[in-house]
Amino acid sequence: MKIVVIGGTGLIGSKLVTKLTEHEREVVPASPRLGINSITGEGLAEAMVGTSVVVDVSNSPNFEYETALEFFRTSTHNLLAAEQAAGVGHHVALSVVGTANLAEGGDLATTTAGYFKAKLTQEEMIRASGIPFSIVHATQFFEFITSIADASTINGVVRVPPVLFQPMAADDVAAGVGRVAIGAAVNGLVEIGGPERFQFDEPIHRALAASKDPRPVVTDPNAGYYGIKVTERTLVPRDGAPLGEIRLDDWIRMSAATPAAV
Repeated sequence: MKIVVIGGTGLIGSKLVTKLTEHEREVVPASPRLGINSITGEGLAEAMVGTSVVVDVSNSPNFEYETALEFFRTSTHNLLAAEQAAGVGHHVALSVVGTANLAEGGDLATTTAGYFKAKLTQEEMIRASGIPFSIVHATQFFEFITSIADASTINGVVRVPPVLFQPMAADDVAAGVGRVAIGAAVNGLVEIGGPERFQFDEPIHRALAASKDPRPVVTDPNAGYYGIKVTERTLVPRDGAPLGEIRLDDWIRMSAATPAAV
């Protein structure tokens, strides 16, 4: 089975390539610097020859609505066209738990709701393509907890909504996407999440404390998620969804033991 991973050199893509290779799949990492560009179309036709599965874990360069919309429209159009021409039998895309609600929870111009609206456009294109597909909705990554804290800081205080939060390690995201990639297309959504469900403030507080960041973390009913209004369950997967194995405290310890890149 040949699998092409779009965004194969990024945070999730690089881990996914490693995991699929360990399962003795033929894996082609694809990114512009490797000569395979889903925006320009460079190298796509050649990469698709003999391909059974395409996994798209690429991402927009930023959260701005127009930028994200142009990225996902162009990239997805080019990928699906190349897959149809080559007879690819399964398209897998990584998206976000709660995408539909997040897309409607804020102003497209002033919050990250526009990014999620663009992700919905990507999903709609995949559904309409006629290619068997699986869309994986993952919860937020541990790796972005600090950036969430930064985006939520007002006058030195981290303010987060009083909602549930179930983040997961990037390694577990890659493992979950990999399981879907080597299975049959579900022609629908697969949700995955972290092994622990918290109140939003708890993992933020733990991560900041581990890095000796003194900022206090408080719950605020007026706070949003990157500016978006969320409900209690917007950011958690449905009950019974497959869960990762790496717990937050274990990830914090592993991260502390890993030397920083130079």
